[in-house]
Amino acid sequence: MEFSVLWSLSVALLICPLYMGVGVLCEVTCNEERMDMEGGNYTLTKKLEYGSIMIYHCPEGYYPYPALTRSCLKSGTWKPAPRRRPLQQCKMVECPNPLVLESGSVLPVQMQYFVNNKTTYECYSAYSLRGSASRVCQANGKWSGGTPICSRDSGSEDRCADPGIPAGARRSGSSFGIDDKLSYRCDEGLHLLGSKTRVCQESGQWTGTEPKCYYKHTYDTALEITEAFGSAIRESLQLAAPIDDTDQEGKKITIDKAGKLNIYIAMDISDSIAEEEFDKARNAVKKLIIKVSSFSVSPNYEIIFFASDVLEVVNIIDFSGDKRKPLEDVLADLDKFKYDTRDNVGTNLNLAFKTILERMAIQKLRNEMLFMEVHHVLIFFTDGAYNMGGSPENTVAKIREAVHMNNKEERDKYLDVYVFGVGSEIFDEDIVPLVTKRNDERHYFKVKNAIELEKTFDEIIDESKIVGLCGLHRNYDSGTADTIRQRYPWMARIDNTHEDGTASKCMGSLVTRRFILTAAHCFKFEDKADKIRVTIGKNQVVKGASRIILHPDYNINGKKNDGIKEFYDYDVALIQLKEDVDISINIRPICIPCTKETSGALRLVGEAITCKQQEQILFKNPLEEVSFISFDKKEQMDQRSDAKLKLQHQLRDNCIKMAATEVEGITPLNLKDVVTDNFLCTGGKQPHRENIACKGDSGGALFKDYDEYRTIQVGVISWGTNDLCPGGNSDVKQESSENSRDFHINLFKVVPFLKKYLGDDTKDFKPLEFLEN
Repeated sequence: MEFSVLWSLSVALLICPLYMGVGVLCEVTCNEERMDMEGGNYTLTKKLEYGSIMIYHCPEGYYPYPALTRSCLKSGTWKPAPRRRPLQQCKMVECPNPLVLESGSVLPVQMQYFVNNKTTYECYSAYSLRGSASRVCQANGKWSGGTPICSRDSGSEDRCADPGIPAGARRSGSSFGIDDKLSYRCDEGLHLLGSKTRVCQESGQWTGTEPKCYYKHTYDTALEITEAFGSAIRESLQLAAPIDDTDQEGKKITIDKAGKLNIYIAMDISDSIAEEEFDKARNAVKKLIIKVSSFSVSPNYEIIFFASDVLEVVNIIDFSGDKRKPLEDVLADLDKFKYDTRDNVGTNLNLAFKTILERMAIQKLRNEMLFMEVHHVLIFFTDGAYNMGGSPENTVAKIREAVHMNNKEERDKYLDVYVFGVGSEIFDEDIVPLVTKRNDERHYFKVKNAIELEKTFDEIIDESKIVGLCGLHRNYDSGTADTIRQRYPWMARIDNTHEDGTASKCMGSLVTRRFILTAAHCFKFEDKADKIRVTIGKNQVVKGASRIILHPDYNINGKKNDGIKEFYDYDVALIQLKEDVDISINIRPICIPCTKETSGALRLVGEAITCKQQEQILFKNPLEEVSFISFDKKEQMDQRSDAKLKLQHQLRDNCIKMAATEVEGITPLNLKDVVTDNFLCTGGKQPHRENIACKGDSGGALFKDYDEYRTIQVGVISWGTNDLCPGGNSDVKQESSENSRDFHINLFKVVPFLKKYLGDDTKDFKPLEFLEN
């Protein structure tokens, strides 16, 4: 201990004498002397109080050296203590030594390699290069691309391919035959992540995962986490999703797997995790829970916060039996916790794992057969540091034993333990032994900071990989055309050139990979499908269509003899494209009523689900909030407008009666013959001011966001009583007047038409599965 530390402690004892040997009478604080940092700055989690963490910050491409953080001790001193040499500073990020290539050369040869340094790789004669021919040192302390390998072959029936040597590592073993073993270690100052030993299997593949050497300042990018964790969690979700099967009579049934996926989430709230890091991690957890809920799965959740003790936020036992804990309550419980209410500063990581083990034991005791069918996913957010309770390794081993049931080979897939390293200083060596180790899978991720974690978790479940889910979308946008498209990926713009040479524009919605749903009045009976242009996604233009299908009961002139110039009953149409569109984050079908796909979005499972049940969920309120998309010509991008459906009888009657005063030919006597029960009504200023549609919005989707990630179309924009839009088209989001009304075709009323074409399983496209009832 340095003299200055001893002196500080002596002074503290003189000023703050012990009271009966129990404690110190005055408050302990640290000071900021010699805490200056060259090239960066620092923040304090609890000012200069005992337990405060001093966190150093550097610009992108640099890292704090020699300390990443310092802790204020009871003695009023910092740990580690500041020294005159080396001076606390921001050092340029360094990447591991790449000069480990066997049978080849690396240029340039340097003592150290820093951010943006580029290396090239060449193999000696008779050797061929696999991996990257050039690599760049990145700001996260990793080399771009893949490990370069010079080898004579790529493996055969009796041997594995040379797995190479990662930068900064040393390898023992040079034989690649069946059962041959390789061992790896990292250079001083680096920590090995991945497999320390790998064995060549009869399949010609190496066991484990590729080893990597990390500095303390090395971290994983959002893209790396998205790709590795995303593929694994998607597999877990698909394993736990309802499946189609047949009963003894050969009838197709849906088997509900609710409760067959347990997700245990543990979040470190000790003083080593700053409040901002915790809040961002909590938001990421909420994002993950909501995103998982958009799939046709119903996981059980255990959520705990831990420091010196464990706070159980959500108990997994609450999900047993018929009364499962609602998702809304889970999210509400997460929000209730206040970071500044913590009264403990130690870290007992072992107790967190013990809590999960106890919950597993209760479930196993209650129903061992059911427990055997459950997939357990543990997700920890911690820096890996602990100062109480001992190492959690033995507890994690007991968790594995509980799930594996002495049959690891068959049951290994039923358990996944993930750790996200969060915090300013992460202890890799304490975390790595805890995570699942499985061939070619990663279960440990180092996060630079939790700020990017929420977006990362949103991208973990890549919508483009889940083709069968309708209405899935990003639930945020940054006000740009691209992000708005990702929020409303089913939007379609329809340009139609009529036979007389005139042109019209309408909106539509992608309802399957082959069909666009729109309004029938967008077309004339003599229109040709090959004259249609449909714009979807990021301005992807589909020229020409296979056919236009108008509802058979639609007849714009149907009531001309009664003085009604235009009659819009059954104003729906389908455009059949020539081929399927590719599903992506920018292009995805919206959900429509009375399909099994929509039942999944509404989390209704079972063969007895009816169309009426969907309608009761989507139209459960007298005033139901809905939205539609219009085009802002000034900003040159789409915008969302909101309105209220008047569904209760009296509200609807008051809504539609304005048509009798605003539209020529419509009277109180013929009102309900014109505005039939097939129409939904929006508009007006009472009880809420609403937006109104413009001519160019015709055919667009009237939709509801069921939750934050699934959208269901309930209507098609048809006609309105008043044209309030400048020039007939939308320039800005248009507000309704007191008397203006919009009418939309209720899709629940035209299901037979939709089912006939979208549910046709005799064609060369995948049909929607409509409900039997």
